[in-house]
Amino acid sequence: MPWYLYLALKQLFPTGRRFPFFTVISILGVALGVALLVISISVMGGFGHEIRRMIVDTQGEVQVKARGFIQDPAALQAVIEKVPGVVATTAYAEGVAMLEHDRKPAFPVMQGIDLDRVNDVIPLRRFVRLGSLDNLDDDSVILSSQLAIAIGARLGSKVEVYSPLLLEKMKHDEVMLPRELTVAGIFEIGHQQLDSSVVIVTLRTMQDLYGLGRGVHGINVKIAGGEDPDRVASRINAVLPPAANAEARSWIDANQDFLFVLQLEKNMIFFLLTFIIIVAAFSVTSSLLIAVVRKTREIGLLGALGGKPRHVAACFCFQGFIIGLGGTVAGLALGFTLLHFRNDMIRVFTQLTGSEEVLTRFYQFSRLPAYTAPGDIALIIVSSIVISTLAGLLPAWRAARLNPVEALRSE
Repeated sequence: MPWYLYLALKQLFPTGRRFPFFTVISILGVALGVALLVISISVMGGFGHEIRRMIVDTQGEVQVKARGFIQDPAALQAVIEKVPGVVATTAYAEGVAMLEHDRKPAFPVMQGIDLDRVNDVIPLRRFVRLGSLDNLDDDSVILSSQLAIAIGARLGSKVEVYSPLLLEKMKHDEVMLPRELTVAGIFEIGHQQLDSSVVIVTLRTMQDLYGLGRGVHGINVKIAGGEDPDRVASRINAVLPPAANAEARSWIDANQDFLFVLQLEKNMIFFLLTFIIIVAAFSVTSSLLIAVVRKTREIGLLGALGGKPRHVAACFCFQGFIIGLGGTVAGLALGFTLLHFRNDMIRVFTQLTGSEEVLTRFYQFSRLPAYTAPGDIALIIVSSIVISTLAGLLPAWRAARLNPVEALRSE
């Protein structure tokens, strides 16, 4: 081991001193900054990751939407499935309807799905908590969990559906009774808005309620793993017949503004919280400068014994590096520990403040998500170690400039 590295360790952890106060405080300052960065970036990444997962799990990677109706969905699906990278397709129809149970109305988004093909594209079975997707038929409906609670419906309950077609026929003095459907299941995705405003019916039921005939509103597309959604969408657009009057868009393209805002917030949080590490680095610089002043004679002695200025400088740079390394390791351990218990801490906090419903209503998630990307952790580690190492540059430069003769005369 080089003497200057050995000396750096001895200055940070003096022999015979059980508690090196300066070293512990410096490492703790860096550790708190790293822990806050890990927690904040992971939580922001969790929101983005959960939203991306929900979009793909409920819509597929690519959606083909018509400007009006797709009159022959089977023919268009056959064309789309020949495109390289496409694995499966499923047609859908959607619209707003009025739902009533026990004189409690609701106005959810009603989605009609093709039972024969939906599971090839969307893992809908995974979200059904009560009942079964197999029980869904043209006379039944699957409700989202919060919507079912709001109107007091449960498995086997009867709900009445009023569609825009009913209102249209009433304008022409035609009588059309509301459609009565049986609740065959209840699903929960984990997003407050989706869990309180969506119902699922068969595609035939939706076509009848909206008077679509054989038409649909769009086609959800599943692509092969590793394929780029934007490229597959471009390939689909290249083969879509003009008569279809439809356009394919990837989930990234369709939600690019929202994804940009999420990424911007994540970058801003990283930028702002990095200043905590910078402040800790200034305290390290101050402490090392004081050490240079206090050890002026020792530094002069090192020069007199043949120590080169760059070796003396390296001694203080290594102290900043060791503090940064120790603080980073401690910060990662603290950050991941707090992330592991994040939902327990949030639950206790919301119970004490009575803000559980507010948190769910505004952030739309029933639990606090977290997703830690390896690239984010690598960036945090590199940033904290580099900043801490740079904190030793000024003391190192000051120590390297000391004249050995003048330093030995210092009192």
